[in-house]
Amino acid sequence: MAGRKSKFFLFICLALLLGLFTFCGGSYVLHKTSETSFCLSCHTMQAAYDEYQGSVHFKNQKGIRAECSDCHVPQAPVDFLLAKMRASKDVYHQFVTGKIDTPEKYEEHRLAMAQTVWHQLKQNDSATCRSCHQFDAMDIQTQSADAQKMHNLAIKEKQTCIDCHKGVAHFPPEIKMDEKALGALLSEAKQTAQDAKLVYPVQPVKLNELGMAYPAAALKVLKSDAAGREVELNGSQMKGAEQVIYLEKGQRLILATLTEQGEQTLKINADFTKDEYDNEWRPVTLTATITDPVLSDLAPLWNYAENLDNVYCSGCHAKISSKHYTVNAWPAVAKGMGARTDISPQDLDILTKYFQYNAKDINNH
Repeated sequence: MAGRKSKFFLFICLALLLGLFTFCGGSYVLHKTSETSFCLSCHTMQAAYDEYQGSVHFKNQKGIRAECSDCHVPQAPVDFLLAKMRASKDVYHQFVTGKIDTPEKYEEHRLAMAQTVWHQLKQNDSATCRSCHQFDAMDIQTQSADAQKMHNLAIKEKQTCIDCHKGVAHFPPEIKMDEKALGALLSEAKQTAQDAKLVYPVQPVKLNELGMAYPAAALKVLKSDAAGREVELNGSQMKGAEQVIYLEKGQRLILATLTEQGEQTLKINADFTKDEYDNEWRPVTLTATITDPVLSDLAPLWNYAENLDNVYCSGCHAKISSKHYTVNAWPAVAKGMGARTDISPQDLDILTKYFQYNAKDINNH
């Protein structure tokens, strides 16, 4: 009986030792494989490391460095193990498929890899970011004006870090606009039926000798023939800026600019009245002839603008609803953001018009 108890006790001790060895050994392996040196043992990670070395997460005035695992491996036990399980596919591709074993392959898959990480961070509320950065630990009042505005917005709308901070340690993927998209839009404009009753410019169009109408301006067709379309443009004119036709009183969305002849031809529909800022406005109508291609529906133009938004805006930060700003605020916002990209002036104008026409204080346009 005593011998049986001794064997059972010995078995328990061995099981405990084996369990302890397995736990400690497993923990050691899991944490050693989280070290940056281990990540770099795969040569395919060298490109990512080179980019990381040029980031503020590698070197900064505070002397604080975020290693690979600090950003890519959550510390919560379950999330930690899930991250390790997902990482096994990287080992597979490293030694079996060679999926990103050349610079060309790496660039080919950069967008997909980035989107995978962005999705994971979105799902876990940027857990690894928040291990260092917390809204309630920020002295927001000492931040730059832009940072204050965006962080207060993020708190209000319950956004997470990755919504805005993409590409902070690695180069963001280059999302390109389809080079043929604008051409296709113009081709569609050329197919607009002769009897269309309401048309919209894709690009600035000449109002014969009277001025220029801009993208999305609603032009009512009065008459159409082989020589062109006679159109009517209704809007508002502000005292002191008589060469411009705006959308409505107090709303500085430019529909058209006028030549001197255009100003003289303009039909005045009522006297000047003041807005809440004491600017004086009056409703006006311009009748002119156009010969340039125009759309009969705004949907294709807005689809193009949404693609511009996805390429030039949402690739860096969370999509900002057009309803977030007023019609008068959007031009400055779009211009400031556009300066950080290589968007063309023509595309920026279309994108700005999209935001303005869909701004929070615009209705029925």
